[in-house]
This record gives sequence, C-alpha cells and structure tokens, in this order.
Amino acid sequence: MSIRNALLSLIAQRPIGAAALRTNFEEFTQHTWPINIGQVYQTLKRLDRDELIESAGHDGNIELFRITDAGRAELDSWWHQSVEKPTNARDELVIKIVMAAINGRDVAAIIQQQRDANMTALRNVTRSTPDGFAETLLKERRIYELEAEARWLDRIETLKDQP
Repeated sequence: MSIRNALLSLIAQRPIGAAALRTNFEEFTQHTWPINIGQVYQTLKRLDRDELIESAGHDGNIELFRITDAGRAELDSWWHQSVEKPTNARDELVIKIVMAAINGRDVAAIIQQQRDANMTALRNVTRSTPDGFAETLLKERRIYELEAEARWLDRIETLKDQP
C-alpha cells in the first residue's frame, strides 16, 4: 500500500497536523497498518518537497498541511491505477511443504495440519462482526484469501507425490 498516497488522501479532506494524520490513518485502517510518527514526518517532508502539500499555518504549536493542486492531480492518478498484489516467492508454507517432501516427511499430515488451521481461522473470521467499512472490507478479503488457500491445499495434495 502506498502510505504516501493514503496520507495525501487524508490531507485532501482538510488541513491536518502530523499526529492527527497518524491517528486518522490508523483508525481508517482499523489499526491493521500501524505507522510510527517518524514515518509520518518523513512522508510529510517528501510530500512537501514534491510540492504535493503545503503549510496551512498553525493551530497552536501544531503545523497544519493542506493539499496542493499537484497533490490532487497525484491522487487522481492514484485512484485510476490498479493495485497489483506483490508476488512473493518467500512463501513459508510452500517452503515448508517442499522441505518436508525432500526430507521424506509426511507431507499429507502437514497439509492436513494447515487445512485444520485454515478452517479454524475461516470459522473465526466468519463469526467476527466488523465495525465499519474498512473492517468489513478486511474481513471479506480475509475470507476470500482463506478460501483460496483451502482450494490450493486441496490441489497440492494431489501433487505431493511429484518430485
């Protein structure tokens, strides 16, 4: 996720200071993506350097920032781009199954253990009650990921005897 663009979109709503920006970001992401204040300040510096935000004055000791026209254009571009999920060859489960296979371990038992854990996680997330739009989206995404993993486990079970 582009924290830069997420913070920029929050600044687009109203002039805001760094601490409130951090708080809003964590609230809107349901605290699933913690961000430290140092990262917020670094991002603000870069946004300012790139002329996507500017100072909107101060509220007491707190410097407020507002979006510029260039910042709005940047956000508009972001809204129109698709998001690609990163491909990560460092999948621990894949590595575990491959290593089990080459070490003569019971791959079927490992797959079943993962399937059991997957189904427990699926039951738990299905029973959860989302609080707000972001949490609903996260819940739905997790359900689909767990269902996809269950299908994948079924598929690799048929491949486990392959070299």
